[in-house]
Amino acid sequence: MAAHLLTKTGKASGSAALGAEMEAQAIKPHLIHEVVTAEMAWRRAGTASTKTRSDVSGGGRKPWRQKGTGRARAGSNRSPIWTGGGVTFGPHPRSHGGKVNRKAYRQAFRSAIKAHVERGTIAVMKPTGWDAPSTKRAAEYLAKAPAALAARPLLVVVTESSSPEALSFRSMRDVNVLEARDIDTVDIMAGRSVLVEREVWDRWNGAAAPAADAEGDDA
Repeated sequence: MAAHLLTKTGKASGSAALGAEMEAQAIKPHLIHEVVTAEMAWRRAGTASTKTRSDVSGGGRKPWRQKGTGRARAGSNRSPIWTGGGVTFGPHPRSHGGKVNRKAYRQAFRSAIKAHVERGTIAVMKPTGWDAPSTKRAAEYLAKAPAALAARPLLVVVTESSSPEALSFRSMRDVNVLEARDIDTVDIMAGRSVLVEREVWDRWNGAAAPAADAEGDDA
């Protein structure tokens, strides 16, 4: 089992093997769900806030006497049932994140990558040698890539967001470019197809997974 290996022009040329740990990883949908849910919760700002009746200004004086007016009794015009009053059981700033064990997190990440490998929707990009950003060149690159990479949104994983490759792909529609250090399991799962720089792929799979190059002028 391996990922597509693309030449500097985008053509498929051989395959990029999985590392031993990645190869042995079983795909665990329940674990992916647990980690993705946690990651989405961590990304929530948690800043929603409301005022209770004790936080709202005013309301210190009893609106009218307890008896004799014919109205319902009221002790404050900042009661939750009054307009302008406090909010009952409203949200307050808090952290929505939970705890995920490191082992579970890593297994979920490997499972997400392995799922893309099984579907054939992940490819490894050799160094392109691009010296300047060019969206046209990036579009031509993807046009020559395997058909599975046509699925959108496409996630492009790079080492540096300022590289010509990153700047070229990020202008394209339905293409999300992220640095490897910023990638989470939720990002892998959000992409229907994934394009990874070779350096990143080797880092994910360890030195035990060298890319299997094919001979060719544009390799």
